[in-house]
Amino acid sequence: MSIQVPNNLLSIDDILPDEPLLMMGAGPVPIPAKVAAANGIVINHLGDTMAQVIDQVKQMARYVFQTDKGHILGVAGPGSAAMEMAIANLVTPTSKVLSVCNGFFSGRLADMAQRIGANVQRLSIDEGLSACPQRVRESILQFNPDVLTIVQGETSNTTCNHQLAEIVKIAKEHNCLVIVDAVCTLSTMPFYMDDWGVDAVITGGQKGLSCIPGVSLISFSEQAWQFILSRKDQLKHWCLDAKLADQFWYKKSYHYTAPVSGILAIHEALRLVCTETLETRFARHQTSSQALQAGIEGMGLDLYVQPPNRLNSVVGIAVPERINAKALLSCMSARHKVEISGSFGANIVRIGQMGEQCRAHNLFRTLHALGTSMNALGQRLDLPLGMAALEARLANLEQPILS
Repeated sequence: MSIQVPNNLLSIDDILPDEPLLMMGAGPVPIPAKVAAANGIVINHLGDTMAQVIDQVKQMARYVFQTDKGHILGVAGPGSAAMEMAIANLVTPTSKVLSVCNGFFSGRLADMAQRIGANVQRLSIDEGLSACPQRVRESILQFNPDVLTIVQGETSNTTCNHQLAEIVKIAKEHNCLVIVDAVCTLSTMPFYMDDWGVDAVITGGQKGLSCIPGVSLISFSEQAWQFILSRKDQLKHWCLDAKLADQFWYKKSYHYTAPVSGILAIHEALRLVCTETLETRFARHQTSSQALQAGIEGMGLDLYVQPPNRLNSVVGIAVPERINAKALLSCMSARHKVEISGSFGANIVRIGQMGEQCRAHNLFRTLHALGTSMNALGQRLDLPLGMAALEARLANLEQPILS
């Protein structure tokens, strides 16, 4: 018996809403027209043109990661694939790994290390708090790890490890390789790979870089790369073997058919970051996020995490008791064509402030959709006051002081 053609097949145009959805959640984010156009091009993945593109991607990525000598590799996969590449290549079954866990995604790094068979100890941080350098030091002295994993920004509960540089310094004093997840923070806030001494930095295309989902970047320090080259065992991860990936990214040789459209897209995304410059980009993100936070509080809502532990690139909003979070998300999407994110357990909703999300017109539309939907569901908010607070803060923070 043969399988028949399915009935009632729809085109993408038939499935998508008539009006495009504004993506204001924790990712993916809206992408610039030049990035979208680049993603529609296919070229030879081993040709001279691709070699030139790859060379420029590595140059621009070094600027964004702030590393002179970092070994840059692309990953044909989401940010989690880049996380797994870092773990697979820097963690062995005999490794001792200290995972600083603020939430869901920092816990994922620990899970990946456990799957390799490493001896993993989790340093659990209370909800809504940043990692304390002294606690990290005490854990290192007790456990003597080979590798430390940590996130700069915990997307799941909108917490920022704002003392990351000090924590990395402590780990390096104890000969510990440091893996940092910067998926939601790279290019949205200061990050200095070389100056801080980070050994592996991970980012995804679909957040701060305003690129497509499914293409990621990783940078290894000289020490980390030498560790990878010195390994005599054969990795169980073939696609994520950094030595095999190096054949394509540095030796113009075949690894697997590269996602050429995605690489062209991330080239354009990185070029736009470089054109704007990191300093200007950091200021834009801080201005936008703090204005949004002022508008949210001005309406009468509470932010989930208190300063200085609060992450600016994903803003968490405590959902009032009388409001069902799923109903709120559905209302915002159906009525206003604005999509924000739910939670990983806490009673919050999350609004992204990464890349192209950080534009004034997006802020006004999103805040209006949030306030109007809350009111429609029975939570009376002062929407005009919130909009006024947003506008006032945007005007006052044109040149914010960067931390």
